[in-house]
Amino acid sequence: MENSTNFSNHGSESQNSHIKVFVVVNCALNAPLMLVSILGNALVLAAIIRNPSIRSPSMIMLGSLAATDLLVGLIAQPLFIADELIMKNHVLNAVSAMIGFALCGISLATITAISMDRFIALQYHLRYVTLVTNSRVIYSIVAAWLIIVIYSGLWLWYKVVFHLLSAILTGVSLAISTLCYIKIYQIVRRHRLQIRSQEQATRSHIIQNRTGKMRLKQSALNTFVFYIFMIVFYFPAYIFHFLFGISYSTWKTEWTISTTVVFMNSSLNPILFCWRIRQLRVAAVKTARDMLCTTTD
Repeated sequence: MENSTNFSNHGSESQNSHIKVFVVVNCALNAPLMLVSILGNALVLAAIIRNPSIRSPSMIMLGSLAATDLLVGLIAQPLFIADELIMKNHVLNAVSAMIGFALCGISLATITAISMDRFIALQYHLRYVTLVTNSRVIYSIVAAWLIIVIYSGLWLWYKVVFHLLSAILTGVSLAISTLCYIKIYQIVRRHRLQIRSQEQATRSHIIQNRTGKMRLKQSALNTFVFYIFMIVFYFPAYIFHFLFGISYSTWKTEWTISTTVVFMNSSLNPILFCWRIRQLRVAAVKTARDMLCTTTD
């Protein structure tokens, strides 16, 4: 009996030791991600604010996404790290979870809105300027932020319902984005066939038409890259939302890993923005130079 008790205590100590090592490694991974997220998204947000010439509806959406990712680095990740290090603090755990769910939900909704925006730009390119305006985009973003922040409070009262609804809403967002890009592919393919068939039109008209549609296609391709990375980073969290919703279980380690993977997306987004969008890249470089010169002076 004594040997059995010693063996049990040894196994418990070994398990606790593994958990502590995992917590330290996970926090060490989140620390540089947090720094990259803060610096990268702050630069992108500053570039959009300081350069009114690039402030289009789609750029405002990217600004909202950068603001969300910036808050992930400033608030969600520090709380997540503190919650990992200071275990069994229910208040800290609740605050960390609610803020994390809210910000990640807003990021997901914004990416979905960006994919819908690119579909509308291609499908209704002649009416796009009147359909999608800066003011409408801003109102929609504010409404989405308020709704998702209020919705995240459901986690405090009905965790199972919250996770199940989150899984459903995440699935709907991914389905909408996927449908938008399928439609975008069909539109681009149809445009390509139309351009080939316009042999009797004037050459200047063909070149002008082709240039405008190529610009829209490039913009759609850029957002498609953001969408692919979003799926890669959000899919593990989606799976665990669904599993928690149908049979609530506390897979602490698995959920912690999926949360860290989602946070990686916030760190990578500003790099993707500047890589894929030349206009934003130029503005970001100019903003960084201006800030460095101001600091030096």
